[in-house]
Amino acid sequence: MSSHTPSSAQVLSVNVGRARMVGQGRRAHVSGIDKRPTTTITVRDPGDRLTGAGSGVPGDHLADRKHHGGTSQAVYVVAREQLDHWQAELGRDLAPGVFGENVTTGGLVVDDAVVGTTWHVGDHAQLEVRGPRIPCATFAAHLGEPGWVKRFTAHGHPGAYCAVLRPGTIRAGDGIRVHAVPGHGVTVRTVFSAYSGDLEAVDLVLRAGCLPAEEHAELEARVARRRADATPAAD
Repeated sequence: MSSHTPSSAQVLSVNVGRARMVGQGRRAHVSGIDKRPTTTITVRDPGDRLTGAGSGVPGDHLADRKHHGGTSQAVYVVAREQLDHWQAELGRDLAPGVFGENVTTGGLVVDDAVVGTTWHVGDHAQLEVRGPRIPCATFAAHLGEPGWVKRFTAHGHPGAYCAVLRPGTIRAGDGIRVHAVPGHGVTVRTVFSAYSGDLEAVDLVLRAGCLPAEEHAELEARVARRRADATPAAD
């Protein structure tokens, strides 16, 4: 199945994170979440999360390989429209890369992308949507906003992690074309809702079988525990 985005869908910024301190006091640690715009990035498959190259963008610092990086989280994409939403909500400027994204887009509804969709970016690069970004303590420390993880989760627009199906160079101004869209209909937002505890969304995601095997098994185990905890004990 093929479809196309509006002609306005494009890359607005490409961003790389250097190793910088995040947080304060005992919680201070090194992270690459604070990404800054650059002229171009090269994207490639980094391989296994723990033993591979880490980020799918050479030169992009990745400190926590237990939870980030690897093939399914090679490139993080966020819509500029979501940064604009949070600018208004927070009353502060949010520059491209501030959410830790490698690619900031315009004219593309990133969060409504069906998992497994492929995007052709520029002349050569091809990305495959794999799932949502899950907010963490590092993200909260970086933004410095009270209750940030809960607020970000409640809004429900997490941005998309992508695998790199075909390597290439990406720069601001590159067009983005949607190429192949799976028929199961499960979007990035649906998966995010499932990870956030929505059992109806969990059922949709598990039936679609759209997640990598390890993440599918993890979601199954998580919902089994949640349902077991909700079951009244026998007298």
